[in-house]
Amino acid sequence: MKQRIYFNEVVTRDGFQMEPAFVPTEAKIALINDLSQCGYAKIEVTSFTSAKAIPMLRDAEEVMGRIQRVSGVEYTVLVPNLRGAERAMDVKPDEFNLVMSTSETHNLSNLRMPRENSFSTLREVMERFGTQVPINVSLSACFGCPMEGDVPQAEVMRWAQRFADLGVRGLTICDTTGMAQPRQVATMCEALRHRFPDLQLTLHFHNTRGMGLANVLAAVQSGIDRFDGSLGGLGGCPYAPGASGNICSEDAIHMLDAMGCNTGIDLQSLLLIARQLPEIVGHAVPGQVAKSGRITDLHPAPESVAQLQKEFS
Repeated sequence: MKQRIYFNEVVTRDGFQMEPAFVPTEAKIALINDLSQCGYAKIEVTSFTSAKAIPMLRDAEEVMGRIQRVSGVEYTVLVPNLRGAERAMDVKPDEFNLVMSTSETHNLSNLRMPRENSFSTLREVMERFGTQVPINVSLSACFGCPMEGDVPQAEVMRWAQRFADLGVRGLTICDTTGMAQPRQVATMCEALRHRFPDLQLTLHFHNTRGMGLANVLAAVQSGIDRFDGSLGGLGGCPYAPGASGNICSEDAIHMLDAMGCNTGIDLQSLLLIARQLPEIVGHAVPGQVAKSGRITDLHPAPESVAQLQKEFS
């Protein structure tokens, strides 16, 4: 039986948050509706953060309230605090995604508070809403911080354990700054699977230094079956120097499909959507397969080949 891999699409939240020009609300809704037909396990629709902090996502309520939900797809939202969670509950998300960093410096830069304060804030959300909506916690900078350097695996495991003890459904281990390398990924994934066999474990990679797909492969070979990806490879962290886009969903899915994994994704439909993305955001995007086609998309041979075959037959 083919290995089953589950993909979460994050383009309309993580992907769009770095875009300089506002993506119209109607375009976001239409994109999510199209992506909903492709076979994703989850779609991270938006974030209920301050509109001042991330103006791109100021339409969170409208987008989440107007999308056409498809059975079998979970529609998740990022919530930074209790106020964000209260706003989000009005539009009935399928999951809360809570975020903090395993790096103290990155947490101060990104969330403007020490890690212990972030933990208390997220615990408050869990205590208030944990029985009403499943909760996932994304731990940022797990493979390194561009300001601190190495983040010890033991530190990642310590924070993961604290949230596991609170009863989260899942943990997303994030390479927020694109500093992971495959051997490090394999070691981390094996430790996580051993410690937390009953949690949904998701890996979130960036392709900042060109190792995104290699890290996905290392994680798959270590038994991880859930991944975040962003259509076209859009995204990045505005509070981490040099942290460019997420792994490209369609490129990663194409790789895994070619290897014989079952992603559940209709890649042909996804590529049609990906080819529309540059028009939506107004610029070229990093994704490769949407430009070059799948490895199974063959082209006719030049006419000269037929002539040469005759000459050499």
